[in-house]
Amino acid sequence: MPTIAIVGAGPGLGLSIARVFGRNGFSVALVSRTQEKLDELAGQLRADGVDAAGFAADIMDRPALVAAFDRIKERFGTVDVLEYSPAPHTPVPGITMTGPLEATIETLQPQLDYYLYGGLTAARQVLPEMLANNAGTLLFTTGGSSVDPLTGPVEFAATATGSAALRAWVLKLHQALSGTGVYAAHIPLSVWIGSGGPETHPDTIADHYWTTYTKRDGAEHHYAAS
Repeated sequence: MPTIAIVGAGPGLGLSIARVFGRNGFSVALVSRTQEKLDELAGQLRADGVDAAGFAADIMDRPALVAAFDRIKERFGTVDVLEYSPAPHTPVPGITMTGPLEATIETLQPQLDYYLYGGLTAARQVLPEMLANNAGTLLFTTGGSSVDPLTGPVEFAATATGSAALRAWVLKLHQALSGTGVYAAHIPLSVWIGSGGPETHPDTIADHYWTTYTKRDGAEHHYAAS
């Protein structure tokens, strides 16, 4: 049975992605900061017949994230799909919303830790085995400001900077993986999840991930509410 690891899993989009992959025969490994919340999500998935478990780790604590993947491999074996979506559901220590005039190295560094270095660390835990097997998928999620920095208020400057760095790396990763059998793509979301019609519902958005996974076509798949 294939396994998807969802890093940044929460009760909204992360759970919906877990469900759509679970319905299609995947086991699910959930990663976020709080074990109690992960256990609740995994319980919901198991009630739906999905083999699921949670592995607590702070993505800004790189050794903890590496250790979480070690536990995932002990439990599930090979990770076939990595989905990295670092969207905080509660305030993250050290992360501040700052505009460009207030930005300093000290305010931007945590955003790079959160987006770029967290994503790179997660990818490095699964890429060697994917490359050895000539198979695997890596999907990375950011907000729309990673593509268009003018999206949202000016206070999103630090977030736009960190997420744009992740986007740039993912697009080059896609290029580097050409012909290997391993697929990497960036999914920017220009939508406030759950804010309006059915196109903002996490279940609807999750279908976009399944389509991206199955089609394996192109480096970037933008999602915007119509």
